[in-house]
Amino acid sequence: MKKTLYFLLVFTFGLSSCEKDDICDANTATTPRLIISFYDIKTPSVKQNVTRLKVVGKDQPEGIIFNEGGTDVTKYLTSGDSIAIPLKTNEDSTTFSFILNSDNPNPQLANTDEITFNYSRQNVYVSRACGFKTIYKLNTQIPFVKTDSGTDGIWMQDVRVNNPNIEFENETHVKIYF
Repeated sequence: MKKTLYFLLVFTFGLSSCEKDDICDANTATTPRLIISFYDIKTPSVKQNVTRLKVVGKDQPEGIIFNEGGTDVTKYLTSGDSIAIPLKTNEDSTTFSFILNSDNPNPQLANTDEITFNYSRQNVYVSRACGFKTIYKLNTQIPFVKTDSGTDGIWMQDVRVNNPNIEFENETHVKIYF
């Protein structure tokens, strides 16, 4: 009887020392993306949809996926008034090409501008299950460098930093007027 009681006691204490599985909740905030909203240059308070925009990171073979269920061409395109793009977590700058009208059959009608975002990074502990996330702060003196990658002219008339602290995805960080 003592052996059974001893076994039951050891078994009970053994189970109580078990930990629950460490699973990162899907609703937990992770490394935020840069939120860019597009505005009408003639009416700066009015958001404007871009036309078949494709965003490609420098030295990346393909663009950022905006439509998971799209075809090989359409999954990289967006025609909305806001986008979310990832910044590099291991460098202090990220360069993107923004290609307006990118899938136009006439390549002369596509227009590419390039922006390099400059920032500082900070790794923040989230939890044991989720690990760390990186938050960013756009450089106060030179937050970005905008260039035209060809002879097609600049389609981004003005770029403004709305919020330099990139900690959440529920606000616009950069406004682009065209």
